Amino acid sequence: MKIYGVAILSFSFLLGKFTGSLLGNLLNIDADLGGVGFSMVYLIFLTTFLKKRNLFKKETKRGIVFWGSMYIPIVIAMSATQNVKAAWDGGFIALLVGFFVVFIGYFLVPVISKIGNKKSSNFIK
Repeated sequence: MKIYGVAILSFSFLLGKFTGSLLGNLLNIDADLGGVGFSMVYLIFLTTFLKKRNLFKKETKRGIVFWGSMYIPIVIAMSATQNVKAAWDGGFIALLVGFFVVFIGYFLVPVISKIGNKKSSNFIK
């Protein structure tokens, strides 16, 4: 089975990790600050650039969707575990803010899911 898009994902990931580590060093923090987020932004810019020049093949898009399906749940699970450990060590305020953000996010899911939906735009009018 050939999996396309791995080079684009790898390049975006490595560039994002480098940017996050560089940002951490600039702020004198021994950590990667937002490396995964930077990777996602680079991936979006790179795929948009390739699409505009008709260099983004259908197989490549399928490969990126495949890795996105595999990668995103793993990252979310890892991040959730780390956040709970950090919040537990951080004290009551960190836990309170965590619960507040989850509570707000829970109620924003229906609102966000309506964005871009044609039926919802007719409903709002």
